[in-house]
Amino acid sequence: MFQRATLKGASAAYSSHNTIKLVQGGGEYFDLLERMISSARYSIHLQVYIYDEDDTGRRIATALLAAASRGVKVYVLVDGYASKNLSGEFIDMLLNAGINFRRFEPIFKSKKFYFGRRLHHKVVVTDVFHGLVGGLNISDRYNDTPASVAWLDWALYAEGTVAESLARVCIRRFKSRIPIRETSIDDTPLRISGVEKDSDVRVRINDWVDRKREITRSYLEMLKVATSHIVIMSPYFLPGEHMRRRIRQAAGRGVKIKVIQTGISDIVMSKYAERYLYRWLFRNKVEIFEYQKTVLHGKIAVCDSRWMTVGSYNVNNLSAYASIELNLNVDSVTFARKTEKRLEEIMQHECIQITEEAYNRGTHVVEHVLQKMAYYSLRMILFIFTFYFKQKE
Repeated sequence: MFQRATLKGASAAYSSHNTIKLVQGGGEYFDLLERMISSARYSIHLQVYIYDEDDTGRRIATALLAAASRGVKVYVLVDGYASKNLSGEFIDMLLNAGINFRRFEPIFKSKKFYFGRRLHHKVVVTDVFHGLVGGLNISDRYNDTPASVAWLDWALYAEGTVAESLARVCIRRFKSRIPIRETSIDDTPLRISGVEKDSDVRVRINDWVDRKREITRSYLEMLKVATSHIVIMSPYFLPGEHMRRRIRQAAGRGVKIKVIQTGISDIVMSKYAERYLYRWLFRNKVEIFEYQKTVLHGKIAVCDSRWMTVGSYNVNNLSAYASIELNLNVDSVTFARKTEKRLEEIMQHECIQITEEAYNRGTHVVEHVLQKMAYYSLRMILFIFTFYFKQKE
């Protein structure tokens, strides 16, 4: 097992006898999500940051409505800010069908002001046995459509004992008394191919209200105990001081660290800020790869070909201190190696490696100034937004 003794609380947190599969975003993800909803017989919990009222959103809504008509108890929770554009007609359609729908609300808000944590996690649980945790929202941009290719993203499908833990997370977040069936026997088989059985999985949460920084600690522990190599895929990669210190220490021990970032960003300011950190990464012998096919949105890391984590957590202070995040950690050599192989293939065939020489040659003085301005502006925004939350630790 992956350094169980050094990971805080790890031995108590992992659950065994789970069947898992890494799922890529786009058609693969939404086909599986629709199958899970269509196969559900008792309950569905869907919690997501962004739910758009587009073709993908309507497709999933149709499956949820059909489930409700079969008598399945359906609970949907979306972030009040990111999903604020859902129409009243759309929400009424769900409510009138018997679907339990709620918006996650911040600490303070008005028509022009929104302050507080956001529900950034993305999770689906059906029949307290099938779970799907990742970084994908319900929107066309995360799906393969005739007009465009999906953003690159990941989710972990897990069936077994860990799904009950996920269901309890969803119920607590929904803030309602929802019964859990006494048994979680798989009487709704999905017959997923390419799975790994008898896997050890644990749920990790970041939520400052509950004083939980489990995902952040998983990353910090990963960097602390790594002996060989680490691959991190993360958009909006702006590690805070503590994380950078651990990266520097790991690199100093000879750990080879590769970071996959997006080359095509949906947030231009964030990409400029990330590139400002490239010189620091070069100094610490971190290899940088920029994904080229489309926007990269996946959040995943593999350590020493033995352990991995995947979910909604970005490596920056917003995820570390302010947003509600959810990841699944997997302690499995076989699964970690398969995941690492997929990431290596992506780096080789779908990324450009950014070398220090190429970066210096291609970055002019004006562009470097813009990167610096973007970095410190974004850092100030994150500092203001997360300062209060840091004081609550």
